[in-house]
Amino acid sequence: MMNKFNTFFCVLFLTISSSSIGQVPSFVSDSLDSFMQREMARWQIPGAAVAIVKDGKILVSKGYGVADIQTGKPVDASTLFMVASNSKAFTGTAIAMLEEEGKLNLDDPVRQYLPWLDLYDDCATEMVTIKDMLTHRIGLQTFQGDFLHWGSDLSRKELLERMDVHEPQYNFRDGYGYCNMGFVAAGEIIPEVTGKSWDDYIAQEIFRPLKMNRSSTTYSALLKDKNACIGYTLHDGELVVEPYENIDNLGPAASINSCVDDLAQWVMMNSQEGRMGNQQLFSEDVIARATTPYNLVGETRGGLYDKQHFELYGLGWFMADYNGKKMVWHDGGANGFVTTTCFLPELDLGIVVLTNTDANWFYEALKMQIIESWLDMPYRNISATYYGFFENRQEQEAKETAMLYAKARGGGAVASLPLKAYTGNYRSSVYGMINISEVDGKLRVTFEHHPDLYGELEPLGENEEFVCTYNQIIYGVKKVRFKVEDGKVVKYQMQVADFIDRMRYTFDRITK
Repeated sequence: MMNKFNTFFCVLFLTISSSSIGQVPSFVSDSLDSFMQREMARWQIPGAAVAIVKDGKILVSKGYGVADIQTGKPVDASTLFMVASNSKAFTGTAIAMLEEEGKLNLDDPVRQYLPWLDLYDDCATEMVTIKDMLTHRIGLQTFQGDFLHWGSDLSRKELLERMDVHEPQYNFRDGYGYCNMGFVAAGEIIPEVTGKSWDDYIAQEIFRPLKMNRSSTTYSALLKDKNACIGYTLHDGELVVEPYENIDNLGPAASINSCVDDLAQWVMMNSQEGRMGNQQLFSEDVIARATTPYNLVGETRGGLYDKQHFELYGLGWFMADYNGKKMVWHDGGANGFVTTTCFLPELDLGIVVLTNTDANWFYEALKMQIIESWLDMPYRNISATYYGFFENRQEQEAKETAMLYAKARGGGAVASLPLKAYTGNYRSSVYGMINISEVDGKLRVTFEHHPDLYGELEPLGENEEFVCTYNQIIYGVKKVRFKVEDGKVVKYQMQVADFIDRMRYTFDRITK
């Protein structure tokens, strides 16, 4: 695959501002192209795009590699990527804008605008504010419930109406747990105070003034675009296509599509406290509000980033101190894509890295490589270090999967009961309905809210455990379990890949 990838590798134009070339680190001015070519080959990344802005000027806005391996279509600075959770900063900024206009207050109770919304805990239901929703402090574990949310057929309102089924894993306002639904809730407040949908407000009030003319917020817009990347993932060491997922229902948390030319404008505006050239497009107070820390994500102790002490969260932005400078960023991951947007306001520096495979940590490594070069820190190949960690993890996951398959397929493992005994309908108070049937001598599980998803179950031979192989790679290969009482199957317990959701779901069998 590496040789095949190199056949497709393309290098496009690089825009360097001649007036500021003397201030640009040699890594950016001299080494970036060769670094990208070498490291993209290492990571098996088909296509990427990079933007770097400094002091109100675009130094780099450029594509590398290919948007589509099959056609060889190159990535350019206008090529669209799914930027997923980078959408959160747009939603946080939009809420800060509306607060400045006096249309809401961050400390307003959410039920002032969405009176039908309930959380699991009655007290939290009454107390939860817009700020709580935007800062991951409502008590849910990171990614909790996202299997129900991601790519499902439920609308934004339907998802919000089910927030009361998610049992908190820590006390309200007493911790950090990354929660997509908090941003969906905040986004649904926007039409209540403006009469515009979240999608329209973002397009008209943020994209338009920044001239982000290529950016969009919907699955249909991505499908129709003639210059959009295909997404890929690694499967058994080979690149395979990862079809786009329709995540319109997570719009305020995850559905923006954009390119480096557009996102260069976004990080430039933020790095300059709302200014673009001589024009104050967004007030300094709005940018300050969005980049004020409201929740502690955690401490950083030594390791690769020994120049950082803690990580915080604002309104859709992560923040940290890095080598004495404030660093503001967000990452995004969707089927076939991982991306990052970042700025350091004290340096008036902004960085965008977009990639069209979800099986890499290079996007993060490159961001930090650029930052360290601007901070004049000693050179180290962060990408190579990250790849070592990534490779070890991939090898461990492959080993665990191989062991599951060997146990299921190589040792004569059989289920304790006839397969028909496991078939039927099951229900979870969190997810809803699933069905387990027998298809071609195997059990197959299908899902009420994911009509295109199924898993094939093979017995492991003990403890009523099976290995579940999902037909969509992103959901993984996981060990699942049935519970049998008095010779009858009563429950099914399952998980999907941690990339989607880290919780275990329990389904009760519906007796006939």
